[in-house]
Amino acid sequence: MRVITGTARGTKLRPPSSDGTRPISDRGKEALFSILTSRIPDCRFLDLFAGTGGVGIEALSRGAAAATFVELGDVALRDLRWNLEHTRVDDRAKVVAGDVFQFLRRPPLEPYDVVFIAPPQWKELWEPTVQLLDAEPAWLAEDGVVVVQTDPKEIHDLELQRLTRGDVRRYGGVAFAFYASSSQAQVEP
Repeated sequence: MRVITGTARGTKLRPPSSDGTRPISDRGKEALFSILTSRIPDCRFLDLFAGTGGVGIEALSRGAAAATFVELGDVALRDLRWNLEHTRVDDRAKVVAGDVFQFLRRPPLEPYDVVFIAPPQWKELWEPTVQLLDAEPAWLAEDGVVVVQTDPKEIHDLELQRLTRGDVRRYGGVAFAFYASSSQAQVEP
């Protein structure tokens, strides 16, 4: 695990110390940020089920204005905080130690440009997370995007009121599903 590019390029990240955290591969991270490249500079990034923070840290390294990391696990939080300090991007990071669902049930302080969701696989956690974001449009900036990372076999249609699923990109055992406001002319990553 490492930061691929940006101000912290090449910095090795502390891998998960617990079995419950599944980090994104460098290949998957590179593919994701290749898709999101124009959205990252100066964006507000929300990393849900953050684990050790590899995705949000990559966003900060590539020029995101701020990133909020939401993680419940004590061991993952310890590793996340270490990674933020080690990469020297902690001045633009906020760590929320808590449950993603409780976090999303509160009113947002400001909208996010990119919301990244990577829950433990096969636990049906990504669906209610997207539904909570759909129920409260203030979480997402007007031209913002929600990205779900999961196993390709887990992706299926959801009944949503305000968000629409666009592209689904598959990279081996990882899929990224992109959601945006239904009012956008086209749902593009």
